[in-house]
Amino acid sequence: MTSALAIIIATAILEGLNNHHILLITTTVVMLYTAASNALNDALDYEIDLINRPERPIPLGYVSIKGALFISFLLFAFGVALCLQLPDMAIVIGVFISLPLMVTYSTNLKGKYLIGNLVVSFLLGASFLFVGASHEMTSPMLIPMLLAFGLTFLREIIKDVADIEGDLSLGLKTYPIISGVDSYRRIIISLCLLVGFFSLVPYLMGIYGPGYLLLLMIGVEIPLLIIMFIFFKNPSISSAIFSARLLKFSTLMGLLSIYCGTV
Repeated sequence: MTSALAIIIATAILEGLNNHHILLITTTVVMLYTAASNALNDALDYEIDLINRPERPIPLGYVSIKGALFISFLLFAFGVALCLQLPDMAIVIGVFISLPLMVTYSTNLKGKYLIGNLVVSFLLGASFLFVGASHEMTSPMLIPMLLAFGLTFLREIIKDVADIEGDLSLGLKTYPIISGVDSYRRIIISLCLLVGFFSLVPYLMGIYGPGYLLLLMIGVEIPLLIIMFIFFKNPSISSAIFSARLLKFSTLMGLLSIYCGTV
């Protein structure tokens, strides 16, 4: 649902909501890819989820590992079939860049020191470039892509903190495990400052209007300050989970602020 809403907002930024055919295809492709990736991750992360997320379908016994893998393959296949109806650049992004990266991340890059975080962040940013390519207007999507990348990279590092118990049990080499508590606190606070500052740049350069600044302050800058305060003190796993959820909200608010800054 969140991915679909993000694509709809991105399409609104491009003033493409009247193009129902492209809107339906891009939204459906992103939702199918997201669901397929989640199913693949659930199948491969079974042992981690037994500790970190025991409420997931496989640990609860609702779905088998083979069943999740089959569902993932099916959803990816449907997504590719729809993607092939789009312009060439969108096909390149959707089929030849995003899909292989999703599979590679799930099978080989997850838990790798910062690399997995960067790949996930790039994939979310690329989804906005995918929307732009589908409408053959990529330039207006560059700032949304960068904003989504920055917020997602921060969120992924914080999620590593939330998942640290399960990751430790399987010997994964995530950032907080390798670098230690003090280092990851510093990097999270530094990233909050960087993302907060660069998010203001499009307004300061006159690219977006006052509507952008207003919603950006409410939906991005204030949440970043809250997260900085949490990690400046003594963050816990529960506060890391809260911060990750807050950043998911901030990503959507960032996109909405861009839309309001362009109308």
